[in-house]
Amino acid sequence: MFSGKSEELIRRLRRAQIARQRVQIFKPAIDARYSENHIVSHSELRIESQAVSSAREILALVELNTNVIGIDEGQFFDQELVMVANCLAGQGKRVIIAGLDMDYLGKPFEPMPQLLAIAEDITKARAICMQCGSPASYTQRLIPSQERVVVGATGSYEARCRQCFDPHLAAELIEAREAVEVKN
Repeated sequence: MFSGKSEELIRRLRRAQIARQRVQIFKPAIDARYSENHIVSHSELRIESQAVSSAREILALVELNTNVIGIDEGQFFDQELVMVANCLAGQGKRVIIAGLDMDYLGKPFEPMPQLLAIAEDITKARAICMQCGSPASYTQRLIPSQERVVVGATGSYEARCRQCFDPHLAAELIEAREAVEVKN
């Protein structure tokens, strides 16, 4: 998080629009943090998008004359996103997907590893560690939850480098919350 993934996706899609390519843009319906019908970066750049509930829904919505498909928050989609990306690329469409490659525990975040394996081009954006200022590749969850997918932003997560990342912090927060609930 906070590495500029959505901002870079928006930049690439805008360039395709400037080149008069037909562009369609999708995001997972569960990501309504800033807008239901726009991809919005943390720096408030935005581009219109369609919210979908599953990767397969994208296939049904892509129009024949579309040249470029943008997909944000790829990690929030089901495993079928790999098939969808392959199918669209096989039709000669350019598919650009932004997403986190690791979850809050520092483990591969499906379906991103499979997408990385089949991608022709990969850009790995890194954030700045909120603890020490080093380049950051990890997402530190700051709220007590063991759910793998918790849509959040500033206050819920922060970027961390390998040295400052603590994969056990979320569990510690849950234990602390439960201890407070027992006292009350």
